[in-house]
Formats: sequence, structure tokens, C-alpha cells
Amino acid sequence: MKKQRIFTSAFKARVALELVKGVKTMSKISSEYEVHQTQLIKWKTTLINNAAQIFEKNDFDQISRLKEEFEVERQALHETIGKLTVQNEFLKKKSGELLA
Repeated sequence: MKKQRIFTSAFKARVALELVKGVKTMSKISSEYEVHQTQLIKWKTTLINNAAQIFEKNDFDQISRLKEEFEVERQALHETIGKLTVQNEFLKKKSGELLA
């Protein structure tokens, strides 16, 4: 039994775009990338059905919102690192005093 292959989204998009362009036949693309024709049809359909979402304005809003969330999380992590560093130094100092 063959092991199930996992394809990246970039690979799927590239293959689906080749299908949409129509330069090569489906059987040629299928044999070239070793992907079953049924799977190719699904990828092509997905690309065609979701192509409009690429150009929606909401994507830019979502990206800026994700950047803001990332910055907030990064700031919180830096604060936590600072606190832990101070605690660590304090405990090193106190443990050294106890052992001396």
C-alpha cells in the first residue's frame, strides 16, 4: 500500500494554475507531478471557486490585524522574559549565599 503524500498549498496552486492555463493536458500534468486526475480536478475547482477572495479588501485588513496581534504578543513575551531573568538572577544570588 502506498504511503499517503501530503502536498503543500504552494504546490497545489502551481499545479492548478497549470490546469487553468490549459497549456498542457490533464493527463500530461497528472503523469508529470504523479497526482491522480481526480485530485487535479478538485484542486482546479478549488482555485476557480476561491479566486475572488484573493482580491478582497478584507485580506489586507486581516493582515494588519494579525501584525498588531503579533506585536502585542511579542511585547508580552519580552516582559515575561524580563521578569524571569530578574527572578533567575535573584535565585542564583540567594542560592550562592546559602551555600557559602
